[in-house]
Amino acid sequence: MLSIAAEIRNQILQHAIQEVPNEACGLFAAEKGASEIDTFFPMRNIAESRTIYQLDPLEMMKVESEADQKNIQIIGVMHSHTHTPAYPSPTDVSDAANFDPLGLWHYLIVSLEKEDPSIRSFRIKDGEISEEEVRVT
Repeated sequence: MLSIAAEIRNQILQHAIQEVPNEACGLFAAEKGASEIDTFFPMRNIAESRTIYQLDPLEMMKVESEADQKNIQIIGVMHSHTHTPAYPSPTDVSDAANFDPLGLWHYLIVSLEKEDPSIRSFRIKDGEISEEEVRVT
């Protein structure tokens, strides 16, 4: 299960909507050992694409440094799907194998396919996708 404060959820949704027509992306963090998102880091999609996202490596290093300074840990990545459901694409699964081979991260996907955006979270390990509950607190 992934817990998220309503305020952080709203930040994530706002970022996804602002980046249309492109996919939005960002990282999120929690206290070490926890799975409740307490910090969201919106990031630029350097692919500037409506079908894929790519985190800026330099921006990613800055976020990781900021998380270290705050004594929190990055626990996952979010991105949006502008015209498809909130479910990992084959590209998402491939990227997870490269960036998170141990399957420790949460993959939060926002779908803007319908008027009312939806958020779902997944764990991806060894190419296997498992959905987890998202609890808004």
